[in-house]
Amino acid sequence: MARRSYGTGSLFVRRDAGGRETWYGVWRVEGRRVKRTIGPKRPSGSREGLTRAQAERELQRRINTERPAPSTGRVTVADAGEALIRHLDALGRKPTTLDTYRVSLRTHLVPRLGTRSLDRIGAEQVEALIAEMRRGGRAPKTTVNALTLLGQIFEFGRRKGWCRANPCKDVDRPQVTESTDIRFLEQAELDALLRAVSLDDPLGPTDKALYLTAAMTGLRQGELLGLRWRDVDWKAGRLRVRQSYVRGHWGTPKSKRGSRSVPMADRVAGELERHFQRSAYQADGDLVFPHPHTGKVLDHSDLVRRFKKA
Repeated sequence: MARRSYGTGSLFVRRDAGGRETWYGVWRVEGRRVKRTIGPKRPSGSREGLTRAQAERELQRRINTERPAPSTGRVTVADAGEALIRHLDALGRKPTTLDTYRVSLRTHLVPRLGTRSLDRIGAEQVEALIAEMRRGGRAPKTTVNALTLLGQIFEFGRRKGWCRANPCKDVDRPQVTESTDIRFLEQAELDALLRAVSLDDPLGPTDKALYLTAAMTGLRQGELLGLRWRDVDWKAGRLRVRQSYVRGHWGTPKSKRGSRSVPMADRVAGELERHFQRSAYQADGDLVFPHPHTGKVLDHSDLVRRFKKA
């Protein structure tokens, strides 16, 4: 095997207790060893996961784009935020959570505080951030989420010696009213939705089965997209929720209990049976609701657009 060029890092695979294999990358930055999860390895005969070539490209992208936070001098919110996210990534935080942090950092914190040093920001500047987000029409929950991340950045910076205090502790957060009521479709509404699905559209039959399953089981969109035929327990009349697909990442269900099962009503079982018979993807490991032409995960944006249209 040819010797890797200096600075290109190394790539290796680890297998967990469940037999799943994951690509990892290791490289050095200013003498410091950096290790990152690259992504799931593609099993033989599967369309999911990363091939070695894809993992290599992702490794090089990580090496080229990840920068260490400054070790001396003043550290800005932007630099500290990126360093925190890298730290959480190394600890194994969910990719979807890290994506949410990146969006909040890029969209809300960097434009307003990004170039400021951590040790030059006090409660007054944090309150100004809250006021500016409110004037910009941001929802209270969005503002609170941004403040939560900013607080984490300051706590991380305090441990690193980049600042002495966390000014987020000294401000009042916007009041967020959490709605505990979940509105379920009435029977007439569900029937009307299913009738509105065009079965002439190649995606129509899949959408119809997905909408019915969602309405009668309460599964989240990511859980529906991650459902596989091995998760359908026909005999017990239950659906096993073992994984989810959110923002391009596979993960565990959002439920506090993680994996769980939900009852499968006769109407759902009948629709899934018809859906199974017409699907080209019937292996245990195949997705229940894939794109009918490719077998891959349905596009989230397109799915939402079709639902709103119906």
